[in-house]
Amino acid sequence: MITVAVDAMGGDNAPKSEVEGTLRAVRSLDVRVILVGRENIIRDELNLHGKWAHLPIEIVNATEVITMEDSAGKAMRTKKDSSIRVACRLVRDGTAAGVVSAGNTGAAMATSKTVQGMIKGVERPALATAFPTLKGTPTVLVDVGANVDASAQMLAQFAFMGYIYSRAIFGIHRPRVGLLSIGEEEHKGNALTHATMPLLKALPIHFIGNVEGRDLYTGLADVIVCDGFIGNVALKVSEGLVEVFKHMLKESLSSTITRQVGAVLAKNSFAELKKRTDYSEYGGAPLIGVKGVCIICHGRSNANAIKNAIRVAAEYAANRVNEKIEEGLASLGESK
Repeated sequence: MITVAVDAMGGDNAPKSEVEGTLRAVRSLDVRVILVGRENIIRDELNLHGKWAHLPIEIVNATEVITMEDSAGKAMRTKKDSSIRVACRLVRDGTAAGVVSAGNTGAAMATSKTVQGMIKGVERPALATAFPTLKGTPTVLVDVGANVDASAQMLAQFAFMGYIYSRAIFGIHRPRVGLLSIGEEEHKGNALTHATMPLLKALPIHFIGNVEGRDLYTGLADVIVCDGFIGNVALKVSEGLVEVFKHMLKESLSSTITRQVGAVLAKNSFAELKKRTDYSEYGGAPLIGVKGVCIICHGRSNANAIKNAIRVAAEYAANRVNEKIEEGLASLGESK
């Protein structure tokens, strides 16, 4: 049974979402969860859900909380007993295989990198997010915010880690890797994409060249690589568009459907669309490159998102993604 530490005090709805998501996870998955945070508050929230002592749940006390308003660097240095720091320590010490947090993203990334440490050979960690596509298989976008400035060497490493992640988690034998640019032609792009292109060609991956923003959803590539600034903008635009589209579609259906049968069919179709585009189904974004596992969730994550983030953390650990990345980077070094 894999153990996952959950930062129970981090999210907008903490600890309600974290506790309910944990209960859903331990009842449906083969996992053990350690809830980290102010023990009395967590225990009170758990008690609202009835008897839980027989479940594989443990509480570890942490006296401090890093808020969304806190400076990530300052909070990491001064709040030594924060819930995210204590959770990362559990991973570092081998008590837990991974950590899940819906708290301050910058603080979670900085703390994970500092406390858990980096995989040997990794220059910088990167956030990877799965996007639904028309082909039914997800496209992994790396990086979506961990590094707003990146070098060509870093992008090449992101691509390699994303390639291994896609194989291990989504079972794609030979993931197609694309470089996000403003056109498919090789001469298009900026200085960073031009410098990255030959490095990706030299890697032992299935590199298909430049891809465009629309290809996040077409399924043309299984992994798309970019710097964290571009990736985060793409992520936030996508999230906003999905919310607007669902709202507009719901309004249109409500105003035009009059027949009962049509209403039922439309409702079912809308529910299916909502599920396919719901961020909570993907749980969170793994911070690829750190030792152990670190899953970063939306601050507004609901219980379903937390449950799925715990699932992703367990799958990441069970599939030995970190070991495969380290082995792959080692083999690259040996081949030079």
